[in-house]
Amino acid sequence: MNLAQYTKEFSYNFKLAYPIILGMLGHTLIGIVDNIMVGKLGSTELAAVSLGNSFIFLAMSLGIGFSTAITPIVAQADAENASKKIRSAFHHGLLLCTVLGILLFVLVVLAKPIMNLMHQPKEVVDLASPYIDWVAFSLIPVIIYQGYKQFADGLSLTKYSMYAIFMANVVHVFFNYVLIYGIWIFPKLGILGAAVGTVISRIMMVVFMHFLMRNNEKMKVFFKNFSFKEIKKSMLKKITYLGFPSALQMLFEVALFTAAIWLTGSIGKNSQAANQIALTLATFTFMFAMGLNVTAMIRVSNQKGLNDFKNLIIVARSIFLLALLLEIIFAILFVLLNTVLPHYFLNMNDTNQALDNSEVIIIASKLLLVAAVFQISDGIQVVVLGALRGLQDVKIPMYIAFVAYWVVGFPISFYLGKYTDLKAVGVWIGLLAGLTTAAIFLYIRFHKLTKRLVQNNK
Repeated sequence: MNLAQYTKEFSYNFKLAYPIILGMLGHTLIGIVDNIMVGKLGSTELAAVSLGNSFIFLAMSLGIGFSTAITPIVAQADAENASKKIRSAFHHGLLLCTVLGILLFVLVVLAKPIMNLMHQPKEVVDLASPYIDWVAFSLIPVIIYQGYKQFADGLSLTKYSMYAIFMANVVHVFFNYVLIYGIWIFPKLGILGAAVGTVISRIMMVVFMHFLMRNNEKMKVFFKNFSFKEIKKSMLKKITYLGFPSALQMLFEVALFTAAIWLTGSIGKNSQAANQIALTLATFTFMFAMGLNVTAMIRVSNQKGLNDFKNLIIVARSIFLLALLLEIIFAILFVLLNTVLPHYFLNMNDTNQALDNSEVIIIASKLLLVAAVFQISDGIQVVVLGALRGLQDVKIPMYIAFVAYWVVGFPISFYLGKYTDLKAVGVWIGLLAGLTTAAIFLYIRFHKLTKRLVQNNK
């Protein structure tokens, strides 16, 4: 193995990835701002936001997973200079994302009664219920935004989503602050203020994205003369064929983390609050790997469009290596700062919360040690998954995800969390087992598939 052939790809990989990473960190920042501002109200409020968001994340995973089908189609067509195919993928993708966003909103609102069957603390459920109604509505603009984003990413124009999210974050921080605490002329809404702030910022995110893309020279041609007469069953089927397994794959993974939220909630509200802190920090670092996931999708699709499968393998492996190095750095930081980071999510000056806060910090610091290790597995599985999506290979990865997360990961989480003294730490050991299994088998799949493509192309 010649290391130089992989490292020379790093600069271009990072050039594509950094706007995606910053954009996704901006997305995560919306959740972090919610958690920090709501955390100042108390651990019950933080647990309620955690429980409410668990429903939203499940639905959002389906929408985001489905929308990823747009990127490889557009990226391959871009390499082939097929502008009609690009236009078709954009219009059909945006239509499907809009319909899906509305369906997911309705589904989440109808699913609310499930909370009463989940053995969660009553005060947490009572606070979470109205919060869900508002944040569920924000799914519509989020999934529409994904249609725009995946299209721009497919054209290797990765900066536009970053700009839109940054603008949305400014809106979000302002409305969150004034509506949670009741500043100036605004009412004091508590956690409902966080929900309303999220809705407003996500609507603005779509508006920003639309105008930024429409004024771009390369993209504005695809915005002209949209007509429902252009909608073809064949392209709807192609996007759905790629999008549906990708949506399920993402659902299986996010559902495992959601189950972890519910499991820790059934252990106690302090375990759930600690889980939310550790999960927020782990999600923050995971966004770097997600940026490289999209980079892998774009670059592998481009190489597929050019029929250059030998270079495709080099490009993909260079992204895998870059992700591995980044995640090792984050793992070291989590180990070094595991007792420091949880303090930032709690109101340490509130003497009434002192006992709860100390317990939350002890649990969260242990969870961060487990998270340090699963950073590496998580980073590898997600970038390999991006490369497989670039190859438009989605069905087998879906089955791998199901087995890794629900045959391996969840039973371990459930047993160690409920029936041993490990409790919340045991839940996270199950997450680590699932992610490691996924990383190993997805890489084996990628290796076999690309080896076959090279042989068939001789």
